[in-house]
Parts: sequence; structure tokens; C-alpha cells
Amino acid sequence: MASAAEQLAANMDFGAFQKATELHKRLLFTLGAMIVYRIGAFIPIPGVDVAAFAHIFDQQSNGIFGMFNMFSGGAVRNMAIFALNVMPYISASIIVQLLGTVYPPWEKLRKEGGEAGRKQLNQYTRYLTVVLAVFQSTGIAIGLQSSKVVYSPGPLFVLETVVILSTGTMFLMWLGEQITSRGVGNGVSLIIFAGIVARLPTAVYQLFAQTRTGQMSGAMLLFFLALAIGVIIFIVFMERAQRRLLVQYPKRQVGNRMTGGDTSFLPLKVNVSGVIPPIFASSLLLLPTTVLNFLSTANLPSWASWAPLAIGQLQHGRPAFMVLYGLMIVFFTFFYTSVVFNPDETAENLRKYGGFLPGIRPGKRTAEYIDYVLTRLTVVGAAYIAAVCLLPEWLMANGTMNTYYFGGTSILIVVSVTMDTVAQIQSHLLAHQYEGLIKKSKLRGARR
Repeated sequence: MASAAEQLAANMDFGAFQKATELHKRLLFTLGAMIVYRIGAFIPIPGVDVAAFAHIFDQQSNGIFGMFNMFSGGAVRNMAIFALNVMPYISASIIVQLLGTVYPPWEKLRKEGGEAGRKQLNQYTRYLTVVLAVFQSTGIAIGLQSSKVVYSPGPLFVLETVVILSTGTMFLMWLGEQITSRGVGNGVSLIIFAGIVARLPTAVYQLFAQTRTGQMSGAMLLFFLALAIGVIIFIVFMERAQRRLLVQYPKRQVGNRMTGGDTSFLPLKVNVSGVIPPIFASSLLLLPTTVLNFLSTANLPSWASWAPLAIGQLQHGRPAFMVLYGLMIVFFTFFYTSVVFNPDETAENLRKYGGFLPGIRPGKRTAEYIDYVLTRLTVVGAAYIAAVCLLPEWLMANGTMNTYYFGGTSILIVVSVTMDTVAQIQSHLLAHQYEGLIKKSKLRGARR
């Protein structure tokens, strides 16, 4: 039998959406924030010859720069004020969460600090974001000068570039937090999503242009389209897949009546970590390779002669990159699942409310069983994410595909963020309908 929430969801129509004024405000705020972000992606850094840099970028767009440009929505090619995007913030989040599992004071904040501890860790993340943004923007400024695309090189240009790029990253971090609290969806994920979607029309046009000029056959174009559709269907299926654990509640004697004895389900998703693992893995791979790229353009000392070789091995489609990318995806899938889902806490909540898994003793044994099931689900989830993200890398390695926008990582981000945002919109509509039902029942009670 369908639950009350499922019945409400089935009965939702356009009229319910029209009445949800709070949801309208949230959607308009989110849309406005996305427009501000896209405007910033076209404002160039002062003192940079954008045309000359774009020419150099186009020659290296098949490497790590291409993926960086995809996440930033073209801001890297434009050398805009948002060129760093939210990548320093994501890198800082990874470092803080990792230290939160091994550094005792931060581990105590994460586990026992509650809301205050979470806010403190978020503050540390912001501080570290500033440090990483300054570090990366300094490398970019030095790299721009060595590439001779700066009108007036010197210390003043470096300082100006560092301030502008770091400020752009901090503004996007703040904008993402505002979207999460006052808009719809996860702010940081939506910023990356907007960057990818904004460049999709251009990628589609380039794909058809290659077919028109004979660089790609019609059969290969159909193969790409069929592959993209198949990957989207597979992602939707896996993102909705879950294992339901049966939960029973004992019957209780309340006066002369027996209550309870109900059953429900504890849903465990196959992919609990969502789109976080490929974003984390990409962010960590972008950080060192960006620095190595700039080192290779400068006059290298003898101790840094290994930089060009390392850059070559960390380009897309290379075996070293694919192995590192796959291993990082698997690691972050398990790591982030352990962060967002605590079997001990879930088992304790079940015991507190009288629920139990049939045939399993409440408490520690229930936690062990949930952890057992979740670990095996995470193995499947990690394999699924790695396969989706590494398939286009293999195609790039064989020269079959030369655009990142139809790759598994970009499609996974777009589909997952879309599903998450739609789910949040539905939850807002459900909350609005519940409020309407409560108001109606109060009015009826007052009339009686």
C-alpha cells in the first residue's frame, strides 16, 4: 500500500506548483545565482591578452586544461575571474573530511560536536580554501607571464591576478552556500552542473560540424548518441537502485487496544555517495597537474626536469591517469559513504523506536549487519561510477572521442544533480501540500 507521501506525489499537478509561492522564490533565487555565475565566466582578468591565451589553450584543450575548462563552464579559456571555479573549495573539503577521520581534535568535532562542530569544520574548510586558491592563482599568474600573454608582466600583475582569482573562488563558495540554504539543490554541485550544461550546445555543434566536414563518419555520430543515451539510462537506473531491509515493530498493549506490529523498510542506496567521488577525484588530479603544467612552461631547474614527463603521463587517456582516476573514485566512494551513513547510529535509532531487523539482535549485531550489506552495495556502486567515468577515457585513449562533454563524468554529474534537484522540488511541493491539509483541518475543527 502506498504511503501518504507517495499518494500526495501521485496527485501533484501544475496547480499545486502554482500555489507553492515559497518554492517560486527559491527557484528564482537559484536561477538568479546561476545567471550571476555565468556572467562572471565571461569577465576576463585585467592585463591578459584573451585572444592569445585562447589560441594557446586550443592547442592544449585535449589535456587536463580541457577538463578544467569543462568544470568551469569555459571560464578557463576566457581566463575569466571565475577561472578557478569551486575546485579549491572542493579540494579543501576533501582535506578537512580526511583529517576529520584521522586527526583526533577534528574527529571529536565531527562525531560529538553536533551543529557547532560542523560549523567549526566548515570554517576550517573556508580558511583552507583561501590558502589553496592563493596557491593555485599564483601558479596561474606565473604561468600566464611565462606564456607571454600578459600586457604588463611583473609583481603587480601577479598580485592583481591572485587577488581576483582567489576572490572569485570565495564568492562562488559563498554563492553555493546561499543556493543550498535559500534556493533549491546543492549549491556547489549546481555551479559545476551549470558550467557543464552551458557548454553542451557548443559541444553538440562541434560534433555535428565534425560530421559535416568529414572528420567523423555518420555511423560514429550515431554511436556517440546511442552511447550517451545508454549511459544516461544506466545512470538513472543505478541512482534509483536500492536495497530495502525489512524493519518490524513489536505490538504493544495500550489500554484495551493492541497497537504497533507494523513493518517498514530501511532503504540503502547502491550509490550512497552520489556524484561526489568523481568530483573529488577530478579536483585532486587537477591540483598537482595544474602546477606541473606551469612548471613545464618555465625555465626548469635540473631538479624539476621530471615535470614534463609527469605531465605527459597524467593527461587524459593515458594509463597512469586512468589508473589513478579509477583508484581515487573507488577510494572516495567508500570514504564518503562512511562519512554520510553511520550504521551504529542507524541501529541505535531503530532500537530507540522499537524497530528491529527480523532474525537479527538489536544493537551491535544490527549495526554489523547493516555495515555488511552497505559494504557490498558500495562495492557495486564504486564499480558502477568507475565504469561510467573510465569508459570515455578509454575511448579518448583510442582516438574514438575527443570531447569531455559527452564523457561519463559530465553525464553522471548532469543526471545526478538533475535528479537530486527534482527530488528537492518534489519535497518542497509535498511540504506545501501537507501545510495546506493541516490548515484545512484546523479550519474544519474551528467551525465545529
